[in-house]
Amino acid sequence: MLRAWLRPDAAIAWATIGLCLLLIVFPTESLQSSTRGLAVWWEVLFPALFPFFVLSEVLLGFGIVHFLGTLLDPFMRPLFRIPGSGGFVVAMGYVSGYPVGARLTAKLREQELVTRTEGERLVAFTTTSDPIFLIGAVSIGFFHRVDLAPILAAAHYGSGLLVGFLMRYHGRKEPMSESPLQAERRGSRIVQALQAMHQARLQDGRPFGRLLHDSIQSALRLMIVVGGLVVFFSTTMEMLRQSGAIHALTDLLQLLFGLIGLPKPLTDAVVFGLFEVTLGSRSAGTASGVLMHQAAIAAWVLSWAGLSVHAQVASILSSTGLRYRPFVIARLIHSVLAALLVYAMWGMIGPH
Repeated sequence: MLRAWLRPDAAIAWATIGLCLLLIVFPTESLQSSTRGLAVWWEVLFPALFPFFVLSEVLLGFGIVHFLGTLLDPFMRPLFRIPGSGGFVVAMGYVSGYPVGARLTAKLREQELVTRTEGERLVAFTTTSDPIFLIGAVSIGFFHRVDLAPILAAAHYGSGLLVGFLMRYHGRKEPMSESPLQAERRGSRIVQALQAMHQARLQDGRPFGRLLHDSIQSALRLMIVVGGLVVFFSTTMEMLRQSGAIHALTDLLQLLFGLIGLPKPLTDAVVFGLFEVTLGSRSAGTASGVLMHQAAIAAWVLSWAGLSVHAQVASILSSTGLRYRPFVIARLIHSVLAALLVYAMWGMIGPH
């Protein structure tokens, strides 16, 4: 009986019951936190992500992925062991931020342009912060230090590419998908890429009006899921704070930070960043202490991405067969590497 109660699904059930009880005990705080989460979604995430979701769907329909896949195939396969079509996901994911990389990887998987293992490799290192958030919100808004942006960007995106290189060993015994260059070798690579794009457009066949309509519908469905998860995690964090669980975790981290020599005020940033990237980054920027340690924790938060983003990615991948476990392992590696790179590069490109 005890073993049954300790199973993961039973633990989730008990946690859900506990959260429901907390919602009853703290109704006012629950409503306020839900409102804050809804405001973040409507004022920040919706205008930032919705255009990228629509445009990416349109580009997929026009065959741009097939065009880039043919061009980038000789580069992406040796480095990351993913098809050239993954280059489109890398570019869009790094420019537009999480969870765009996961969304585009799911689309490639649906079109059978990547295998399951290749999709898991791809989503593992394309879940990153967008440059606008990293520079505008974190460096300038939270830290008030524009000169902090170079080292945060180098640590965050550099460690992301390192994770991509390390993930090439994930499922290394499994065969890769066929290269488009193996099927047809006549003509230059650019001609082959144009032919691949034309063929993909013919196979899609939808007129632009219908393609745009479908793209908006698909993007709206995904944004509603993202918004629901943001509100849910905003409320969950507030309930954990009201119950004292957050304070207990903070006290535990303070003991650990004391042992490894990190400033104890940064424990709040780690706790908040564990759940939500914006709150964790803001806490790192406002904490008192050595700027180098604050930047390292901010890089950790940006690369871990928070359980809110994890839930968004998991919901996107749920219908594709891609597993969550490789993703979370990659996030752990990415976050640690990003923090270490801040310390390693501080003397070269850090603020002086």
